[in-house]
Amino acid sequence: MGWLLTLATNVHSAEPVSEIGTVDVVPAEHQLGQKLYLENCSGCHIAIPPSVLPTQTWKNLLEDEQHYGARLKLLVDPPRILVWRYLSTFSRPHKQEERTPYRVNKSRFFYALHPQVKLQRPVQLVNCLSCHPSAREYNFRQINEQ
Repeated sequence: MGWLLTLATNVHSAEPVSEIGTVDVVPAEHQLGQKLYLENCSGCHIAIPPSVLPTQTWKNLLEDEQHYGARLKLLVDPPRILVWRYLSTFSRPHKQEERTPYRVNKSRFFYALHPQVKLQRPVQLVNCLSCHPSAREYNFRQINEQ
């Protein structure tokens, strides 16, 4: 499997598009979970591939209605289960002694996915667009050459 395990999706319609925007295609059994993830997360911010944060982070985010300073209505079953299956399948475990990161800039996976990238400014989701112009469409494969 590749580093980023997602199918490019148009976040406005959440319909799969023909271009694969990240690396690997999501199998059919996880596509609805991915669609629900995108519908629920990309309305407020850029949805990041599950592989950028560890599994425990995603679990905590799904269970906590306090979300980075905003109060969210939690997903309920069955959508919650589908989103969890998608996120847990394509995220990564973290070391037991490691603190669970809640920000991309605290995730060692983010840095592993960006080897030899000299970051021009502090890591924030909005900054993804400076290198990945199609990040809002969940396409992280297209990269601006800097």
